[in-house]
Amino acid sequence: MKTLQFSSDAVPVLGQGTWGMGEDARRKQAEVASLRLGLDLGMRLIDTAEMYGEGGAEEVVGEVMAGRREEVFLVSKVYPHNATRRGAIAACERSLKRLGTDRLDLYLLHWRGNVPLAETLAAFDSLVSTGKIRHWGVSNFDPEDLQALRVLEGGQAVAANQVLYNLSRRGPEWDLLPRCREHEVMVIAYSPIEQGRILNEPTLKAVAMRQEATPAQVALAWLLEQEGVVSIPKATQLEHVRENRAAADLQLTAADRVELDRAFPAPRGPVPLQML
Repeated sequence: MKTLQFSSDAVPVLGQGTWGMGEDARRKQAEVASLRLGLDLGMRLIDTAEMYGEGGAEEVVGEVMAGRREEVFLVSKVYPHNATRRGAIAACERSLKRLGTDRLDLYLLHWRGNVPLAETLAAFDSLVSTGKIRHWGVSNFDPEDLQALRVLEGGQAVAANQVLYNLSRRGPEWDLLPRCREHEVMVIAYSPIEQGRILNEPTLKAVAMRQEATPAQVALAWLLEQEGVVSIPKATQLEHVRENRAAADLQLTAADRVELDRAFPAPRGPVPLQML
């Protein structure tokens, strides 16, 4: 699988999301099984957050990683209201306990809230110095938010920005992606198939038929071609995990790209960053 160089790590461009997991105990074993299969298939970046299932998703991931921690590039996120200097440290420690590990590979501020960024940076710096996190980043930050962060002392260490980006949400291409590439900030694209809402689009279906693939695989393959971008689809069914993994090997043609660009045009000017 194609990888993205992230500090000393070669991170696969196709990872696994957990938004919506950990909310129903009856689904837990299916969620664990799907994430384990993804790990077996090389999708070793697993993204979670204290918000998902109010910690339930982290508990699912903890079960997945039992005996396999060294295989996983682990990402979690802190609520904005917990992102004070003391609050973020305490939140991280709670996440580590639920995950059953002593460290996160990447810890993100889930979105920008009312806590001063300098205070959150101080917490992240402390967590790095104590070895509880290896890197830190942000989520749902637009170019102005990133600039406000980077001018602060220590702000240039921001390593990643997780945003809504897919074929139907190409706004980040105008200014956010170029800025992230310039500063070597990894972009993590969530909701890569728009929660399924784009899968009946006629052009996407036509390209998929020609490729002998599914529309979801084509949408994922397009996203995986974008420079500096990691995608984190969520799957709770084993067949969908295998489908996602196969998308990483799908080769779109120049004609495919032209058709997709026509159906899903690139932005012609600044577009406010969208969130789900």
